[in-house]
Amino acid sequence: MIRLLLAEDQGMMRGALALLLNLEPDIEVVAQVGTVAEAMEAARDVRPDVALLDIEMPDGSGLDTAAMLREQVPDCRVLILTTFGRPGYLRQAMEAGAAGFLVKDGPVEQLAVAVRRVLAGHRVIDPALAAAALAAGPNPLTCRERHVLTAAADGATIADIAARLHLSESTVRNYLSAAIGKTGTRNRIEAARSARANGWI
Repeated sequence: MIRLLLAEDQGMMRGALALLLNLEPDIEVVAQVGTVAEAMEAARDVRPDVALLDIEMPDGSGLDTAAMLREQVPDCRVLILTTFGRPGYLRQAMEAGAAGFLVKDGPVEQLAVAVRRVLAGHRVIDPALAAAALAAGPNPLTCRERHVLTAAADGATIADIAARLHLSESTVRNYLSAAIGKTGTRNRIEAARSARANGWI
């Protein structure tokens, strides 16, 4: 029996997925959670074989959770299931140690097959997303540029961003200018939008 941890912040979606996956003869959903903190606590408690993680949760990211699981529960295989089929997210998921990445609009039978495959040691990636990731290439933004652009996405001023990230205002301007150039956009709002659409931030 495959012991599965399900982390999905939308209660109705979480319940539906758990119900459908529990119908499979060889899969048992041993924990259902809605936050990163709950996912980590449950993973340490129940030691699942596979963790099925949503990317966006209220207290963090499924990508961060994947990286933490790799360190703290290394025997648990991670499968990312998301609405957001962005090439940058796929790359981040693989870097975080995820064994699979699927978009939510697929059939549940495909999901059950993916769970079995990642447990068997295979990588499972949505084919259309894999092609898009190859076409998009690597994330052009540095770690600092990503942080500054994320902080700028909500319309914060240069001074606000500098204070929040403990940087000088001129340094923030330099990072934003570099990010705008790399995304081929006209301003920081467009740069943040473009970076988010590609899954770079």
